[in-house]
Amino acid sequence: MGIKSFQGRRVKDEVKKENEAPILVTDYMTKKLITFNPKQSILEVMEQFAKYNISGGPVLDDNGFLVGIISEADCMKQISESRYFNQPILDKSVEKYMTKDVETISHEMSIFDVAGVFHKNNRRRLPVMKDGLLVGQISRKDIVVAALKLSGANWK
Repeated sequence: MGIKSFQGRRVKDEVKKENEAPILVTDYMTKKLITFNPKQSILEVMEQFAKYNISGGPVLDDNGFLVGIISEADCMKQISESRYFNQPILDKSVEKYMTKDVETISHEMSIFDVAGVFHKNNRRRLPVMKDGLLVGQISRKDIVVAALKLSGANWK
């Protein structure tokens, strides 16, 4: 009597790669973004945050180039100053409060590398760039969701 194999049919490597879960930033990033302009008022930005239930977004100049990022934390500066000087929230511009030195990532990075960036710099969101242009944004939550979708075989 011959020996039976209990391993089942083997899958060729080419087919196996097609079935693996994607691990690139471009597969999990948000592509439709709410963006802001440096000349917008900080009050208008806060209204957009509340309307769209977001906590921050990229700031683009008139040519569509990334010049900063604005977040709820940046808005807290304005709120704090308005109370300190006993003045209502004024129409001060985004460029006064936005973070100008923005760390960006490539659309070709793996979610594992981006998780390391988040861990290292304590950011909540990172703009995703391709050829010098903003193509999306990825957040900590996006990375967690991506990790949940991966099977154990994909962890390398």
